[in-house]
Amino acid sequence: MNYKHLDIEIDGKVAVVYLNRPPVNAQNAELRSEIIEVFDAFNDDDSIRCVVLASRLKVFSAGADVSERPAIKGKGPGAYWRHNRLVREASLAIAECNKPVIAAVNGPALGAGFGLMTSCDIWVASNNAYVSMPEINVGLAGGTALLQRVFGKSRARRMFFTGMKVSADELYRLGLIEASLPPDELMPYVMELAQEIAHKAPIALRYAKEAAQVTSSMPPREGYRFEQNITVALSATDDAAEAQRAFLEKRDPVYRGR
Repeated sequence: MNYKHLDIEIDGKVAVVYLNRPPVNAQNAELRSEIIEVFDAFNDDDSIRCVVLASRLKVFSAGADVSERPAIKGKGPGAYWRHNRLVREASLAIAECNKPVIAAVNGPALGAGFGLMTSCDIWVASNNAYVSMPEINVGLAGGTALLQRVFGKSRARRMFFTGMKVSADELYRLGLIEASLPPDELMPYVMELAQEIAHKAPIALRYAKEAAQVTSSMPPREGYRFEQNITVALSATDDAAEAQRAFLEKRDPVYRGR
């Protein structure tokens, strides 16, 4: 797979997607379209079991490419609505990917960059990283729905009203990310975690991702029933039987994806 603004590397069953739009991974329509295309493709690639979203640059993503906005106004009726739809779909392509996705945040994740990070399932950052929603500083207002899902009311609204930065160390203190690491330790940590996930039963992983995504917006009773139904479906698979045999025989399971 060749893309203009993304670099893709495959390590066994793990795919690493590097954002690579210098100088700061500002997200334009082209980059967002590529994100949608590559994550949709992972849904149909049985050889990939876990995905890492990272950056080739010193910035994870500085957010939206503000230079695009004047041009949007000149594209006629519906242009802004189409733009907003593309912004949403880029994040949703990650969130709805049927493979677990880990964010390796190696620098600032601002605005829509923070949105890409939170679309991933697991968040890990280097200790020089930080997040913010700075839209208020350019006369815009966006991100409050995202902030209020991640932070408590007061912190979310302070960030929304002021554009304040929150460091990786503070995110870790709040229990929001898995680790805040020296920059040279970030990718080794993330890849070890990704490989661990990638070696789980593939059907169970796919169902686990679906359960996590669907039940997050369900009332508890319906969410519990949904998970129980998934457990019943998984119990009939060959992989479940193999996992149980391997456990009893004290060996590594050999999964066949069925």
